[in-house]
Amino acid sequence: MFQSNFFYTTARNSLSVLFLVLFIQQSAQAQATKNSDAVSEKTLANGLKILVKEDNRAPVVVSQIWYKVGSSYESSGTTGVSHALEHMMFKGTSKYPGDSFNKIVSRNGAEDNAFTSRDYTAYYQKMEKSRLETSFDLEADRMRNLLLPKEDFLKEIMVVQEERRWRTEDKPQSLLYEQLYVTAFDNSGYHHPIIGWMEDLKKMTIDDLKQWYQTYYSPNNAILVVVGDVKTDEVFALAEKYFAAIKPFPNLTVKLRPERKQRSSKRINLLVPAKSPYINIGFKVPVINTAKESWEPYALELMAGILDGGDSTRFNQELVKGQQLAASAGTGYWSNSRLENLFLIDGTPAEGKNIQELEKALLAEIKKLQQQPVSMDELERVKNQIVASAVFEKDSIFYQAMKIGQAEASGVGWQTEAQYVERIRQITPEQIQMVAQKYFVPNNMTVAVLDPQKQS
Repeated sequence: MFQSNFFYTTARNSLSVLFLVLFIQQSAQAQATKNSDAVSEKTLANGLKILVKEDNRAPVVVSQIWYKVGSSYESSGTTGVSHALEHMMFKGTSKYPGDSFNKIVSRNGAEDNAFTSRDYTAYYQKMEKSRLETSFDLEADRMRNLLLPKEDFLKEIMVVQEERRWRTEDKPQSLLYEQLYVTAFDNSGYHHPIIGWMEDLKKMTIDDLKQWYQTYYSPNNAILVVVGDVKTDEVFALAEKYFAAIKPFPNLTVKLRPERKQRSSKRINLLVPAKSPYINIGFKVPVINTAKESWEPYALELMAGILDGGDSTRFNQELVKGQQLAASAGTGYWSNSRLENLFLIDGTPAEGKNIQELEKALLAEIKKLQQQPVSMDELERVKNQIVASAVFEKDSIFYQAMKIGQAEASGVGWQTEAQYVERIRQITPEQIQMVAQKYFVPNNMTVAVLDPQKQS
């Protein structure tokens, strides 16, 4: 299964299943109500939104700051600038020069890092609760006072180029995944790889990063998320102390680039040295932000779980164990995206089988969902797995913060994220059949095939 928002588990005996289902149903209902009330929100005069969730089980806190900008905001010629700037955010300010940021975080016994996606760039610290003020001091300072020295940039952009080589160009399956998005999306910002094209990285200048920083790194384009053993009013007061004086930029007007209607299926064959053939199929589907029918993304979530959610799901039972056509087969779907995205299906053929056989079998499983509604027993099992995962994820304060930040930064909103369990529970077999019939059609499909070549 693709890395996605959910992990699935399967109970090992029927008695365990019974108790697990009862526990999940009760816990999920209580947890959903609790979580919708637990997040406190405040927006400073400069536009910075602050979201706080108290979790007092351990004396730790997670602080994250999310900027609403990622690779889907970029244009041709400067792809990868969001990720490159993320690297440079650790290179110092006048107040904290050089690598002072990391040293201070380490000295306080904390952990820090950052990540860039298509929709946002985020920075975080995990620390003992009394160190939260240190986090705010550091983040507020680099929100507007980054130095961006050219000599550091010249070194760091080489690091980014090497990262692209070993993460994408030297990994055939990653390269195919990148080419799938390039082929599927013509106009959408999802056409660009998050790390950027090598040609753009080689031509990138420090001025490109300065312009990006000056455009998007402002309080009115940021979200501060704090989860842990804190008191909400104290967090708000601390945020006011460190962030309130930062001046906002004029309101950003980001022009959406909706994808053009696809009128035929697309196909690409990637000829690169590799050990095994591999197929990746993408169907354009709505997400929470774009769906005209609000229930459709949740039906798609369940469809992904029915096909690929553990040992007892259809791909594993039919294609891996049953027909023995696939060594592996999986799905991926991200309902919290900012723009219309892909429902992904991938697979590697079993020894002695070929890509054509596997592709036909993968699409045949989609056809079954189109022709016959899933049984209530199968649907309830998958619902319980998804809900259990959603409940048990609450054990991690970092993941709680991640879910809040992802939902806010992509435009979904934390309130919608808090309703996730309830909305999953409401989906019917007929609704899953409807999305399968509506979106899984040739005119919505892009097929990318890895054709292994011998090493030269």
